[in-house]
Amino acid sequence: MLDLIIIGAGPAGITAGVYAARKKMEVLVVSEDIGGQTAWSGDIENYTGYQFITGPDLAAKFEEHMRKFDIQLKDNEKVIELQKTGDKVLVKTDKGAYEARTVIIASGKRSRELGVPGEKEFKNKGLTYCATCDGPLFSGKDVSVIGGGNSALDAALQLIKIARRIHVINISDRITGDPIMQDKLNQAANVTVLNSAQVTAVLGDKFVSGIRIKKDGKEEVIPVEGIFVEIGLIPNSEFVKGIDKNQYGEIKVNSRNETNVPGVFAAGDVTDVPEKQIIIAAGEGSKAALSVFRYLIQHQF
Repeated sequence: MLDLIIIGAGPAGITAGVYAARKKMEVLVVSEDIGGQTAWSGDIENYTGYQFITGPDLAAKFEEHMRKFDIQLKDNEKVIELQKTGDKVLVKTDKGAYEARTVIIASGKRSRELGVPGEKEFKNKGLTYCATCDGPLFSGKDVSVIGGGNSALDAALQLIKIARRIHVINISDRITGDPIMQDKLNQAANVTVLNSAQVTAVLGDKFVSGIRIKKDGKEEVIPVEGIFVEIGLIPNSEFVKGIDKNQYGEIKVNSRNETNVPGVFAAGDVTDVPEKQIIIAAGEGSKAALSVFRYLIQHQF
């Protein structure tokens, strides 16, 4: 019987693991991947202690820190069910089942899909959800970035020195990303921003050859060889039953990262805590682990 199972190994899950290990808890981290969204990020300039670091490099630092402690890790496992019975929590994955006295859900979020014809057919054939992972594959080519928030701007900024031309397709009437990112984008000569434009189809044969959009009541085709979808994120909370969530599927937590079920805690982007930032997720992970420690010493098992 473990003290704690942590679901997810992004900033929240890894930080929770480090804090739990320092409190000498018996802890298991279960995750589909290590690093979470941090590993997909481009240049990071707002993580305290690093004036500049790339997402993959910061994710590697997180993992290196975690592996210095006696933390059990089950990587490449997808959690499919969570059950709380009495004083124990059962976590079922696609490869096994594990029991603990407490659990921290830090499963993060995943990319939202466009839901248009051609999207599924051309996924990984020119259409991608990760500029950090796949951007270098489109060197010297025309590409489009779908979205108008920070994720879209981050992707476009990564592509400025890689792609020949970048078309930012934004369904809203204005870009909503951080002003400093907008300034950098506006200074780029190879970026075109199309606001109030809706994607209606992804086009191609064996690979992406274009994107169809609707703007001002008219449809047009923009020839591109790469499409980067950055239209928001969906919380990975489908496996969570009987725990309060908001209308977006985010898990509701209080200031101690407690859910409505005793012994079940949550942290990071999967929760309803506002502002989805790496440093906030890491802070929430540390809070959750400390709350677990307090819970364990207050309860007899």
